[in-house]
Amino acid sequence: MGDRDLDVVVLGATGVTGRRVAAYLAERSAGTDLRWAAAARDPAKLRRQLAEDGVSAPETIVAAIGDPASLLALAARTHVVLDLVGPYTLHGRPVVEACIAGGAHYADLTGEIPFVRGIIDHFDERARDAGVKIVQVCGFEALPADLATLLAAETARERFGEGLASVDLEVSFKPPPGLPRPSDGMSGGTLQSLLAVAGAENLDLITDPAALIAEEPTAAEVRRVSPITLAPRRNHAGEVLAPMAPAPFINPAVIHRTAAISDADAGRAPSAFRYREGVVIGSGGPATLPLRLGVAGALSATQLGLRSFAAARPGVRRRVAGALGRIGPGSGYGPAASRLEGWRWLMEVTALTPAGSSVEVRIDADGHPGYLATARMLGELGILLAADGATPARAGCLTPALALGSACVERFDLARVRFSVLPQA
Repeated sequence: MGDRDLDVVVLGATGVTGRRVAAYLAERSAGTDLRWAAAARDPAKLRRQLAEDGVSAPETIVAAIGDPASLLALAARTHVVLDLVGPYTLHGRPVVEACIAGGAHYADLTGEIPFVRGIIDHFDERARDAGVKIVQVCGFEALPADLATLLAAETARERFGEGLASVDLEVSFKPPPGLPRPSDGMSGGTLQSLLAVAGAENLDLITDPAALIAEEPTAAEVRRVSPITLAPRRNHAGEVLAPMAPAPFINPAVIHRTAAISDADAGRAPSAFRYREGVVIGSGGPATLPLRLGVAGALSATQLGLRSFAAARPGVRRRVAGALGRIGPGSGYGPAASRLEGWRWLMEVTALTPAGSSVEVRIDADGHPGYLATARMLGELGILLAADGATPARAGCLTPALALGSACVERFDLARVRFSVLPQA
């Protein structure tokens, strides 16, 4: 990339999560030579909102989605652009184009799988030729699950000399004290992203576990071996599991793309594994079991409704999305600052090889998973991408695990997201 005067720029730092990313970079840059800046279309508003969080960016830059020249100028100055301007289906493509033209790595938080597939189809070859990493789906969906599964696969090959036959991922959340609030679960920006993708012609991709795999024989095998299941179930310990929140259709597509490309890079024949994930619903004995099953059933019904919605005609989806957009919260709506720090969450991966050998990976993390932990993870990813030699020498449209490699997992301790591989039993 040559000499640049910035390492990381946060584009869209006025949003709920963008402000947290800026705060994390400010924290990480203290006493270091990290050069970062914040960018938005209104720098005065940006400085005012960051100041409300006690953050002062070393530089604020004017850049707007509707001004390609400003985006190109931004990309030409920095090693990495962290794009927080959603919905990405509406606003993401110009930033990707500017980063490839300007030679800057790009990362975002999208969970809009049809958008991700479109970026792969149109920009993968161009990004590889430019030596640029385009890294998408880098928040709670799907960075920790993607990295944990890669770590499990590499550990299995190291310990047992074989790949994976199945992966089960379970996550449990411990919210802060007090009554839960609607904004704890979904911000206005997340809702607007869901509505923006609702009218897409290829919306059926959101329910396809192989949506991000271009090679059809490999994709067909993934669909056969690892369909996305939405029914409530119980694990080996008897705990009740519901589909992944906020959506069960994001992690599988990313994780299976990582596995397919890893196999191809290593010269291995593609081998699909069954991937399942779920949220642990509460705890307790038989007395609370009906309640926990009821909650899991309600969450499953919601996701089944989303799957049915994806199968509807685009015109119908657009009308429904328009109505919801008029009554739903706007992009500035999100969790209160007082509700961000008190969260704890645990993600556990149990992977089995074809011979039945087991690998367990655990992630223990602090902070609201969708906003605070996500912001810290994205910020740390940006710092890693900007550092010479810190990540694999790979370019193109990449998943978080492919862009970072498993050797980077210890760095996420700084983001309060701690990975560990359990000792062999």
